[in-house]
Amino acid sequence: MKQLVISVCVLLGSVAALVLASYFSVRPTAVAKVAADATTGAVANTASDVAPVPLQYPEKDDARLQGMLWIPGGIYTMGAADSFPDEFPPHSVQLDGFWMDETEVTNRQFAAFVQATGYVTLAEQPPKLRSVQPGTGVSDADILPELNKPGSICSMQLSSRGDIDPAKGAYSWWQYVPGASWRHPEGPESSIDDRMDHPVVHVSWPDAAAYCRWAGKELPTEAQWEYAARGGRAGEMYPWGQDRNPEGRWLHNIWQGQFPIEDTGEDGFLRTAPVGSFPANAFGLRDISGNVWEWCADYYQPDYYEACVVQGAGRPLRNPRGPESSFDPQEPGIVKRVQRGGSFMCSDQYCIGYRTTARMKGEEDSGAFHTGFRCVINGRPVDVQPVSSDSSR
Repeated sequence: MKQLVISVCVLLGSVAALVLASYFSVRPTAVAKVAADATTGAVANTASDVAPVPLQYPEKDDARLQGMLWIPGGIYTMGAADSFPDEFPPHSVQLDGFWMDETEVTNRQFAAFVQATGYVTLAEQPPKLRSVQPGTGVSDADILPELNKPGSICSMQLSSRGDIDPAKGAYSWWQYVPGASWRHPEGPESSIDDRMDHPVVHVSWPDAAAYCRWAGKELPTEAQWEYAARGGRAGEMYPWGQDRNPEGRWLHNIWQGQFPIEDTGEDGFLRTAPVGSFPANAFGLRDISGNVWEWCADYYQPDYYEACVVQGAGRPLRNPRGPESSFDPQEPGIVKRVQRGGSFMCSDQYCIGYRTTARMKGEEDSGAFHTGFRCVINGRPVDVQPVSSDSSR
């Protein structure tokens, strides 16, 4: 018989009301079937529906290619043999070429989308339990009244060891902030006026998918993201090689110092950095490690790579698009998508999510102040020099 335990606490997401600790007698498994043709899915039903631009191969002088780089196709080994369990087992993947944003989508770009469409992000709407799957017995009525306000997740700067309460669990430094959104990253008193070229944050997966549809692009698959992040390097931990700080240089925006007490800012930034602040990888991509987590198209399942090995049957798996559904054994009733790349909140004492193979799971309807995205166009190379993001701002 299904047993469901509901604990009331702060949730890392736009709902910020419930964490579900669910135990089911029948567990879905990723090994059953791998989705071959998943898409970026439906756009959130907000104040303005976003009409998608038909996806098509880019042609010469296609305006969509401004700020994008061609990533040539190839075969690579995805995952790692000696890291976290959800990065195992390594398996061979073959990808067709694609175009990818040189940088993460900026506040300036997202503002243009909102101005053109009237789109309202989920963080700007009253919370709803959109990510909770049917059959859990939970409804919007279970949201705590004091948290039933538009807002999103931010972190607290802890001033001493005494501020960390082990009883609150691993996320004691997070808090739900009413009024926090992409326009107000730290809450209603904050602004993006001086951060227009920083990555947009507090965007949920449907928000990111809506932007992509408007722009005639897509979210990258997890396989595309890792391939692009590697930049043609095989078996190395970071986009630039094995050393995190070659010759003492910081090549990405992450947390330095004692986490989560003090970020010493040795990389020059305490929160988000303007896109393009750090050197590019071999494919020319900026900020592919650190700065903000980036949404991928794929649903999250921790054992998905086992399914890839089965599906590949000894051959490279061609253009995989992730599992057909979400399943996280820690929260079985919550729909989750893959996030990649790490953020300015990542530390070698915590998530080390800035490695090329590192996987993160995010509630589909939940943004946070360290989560953004970049886009891709699947297609072919064209005889055109894309305008770099530096000159298109």
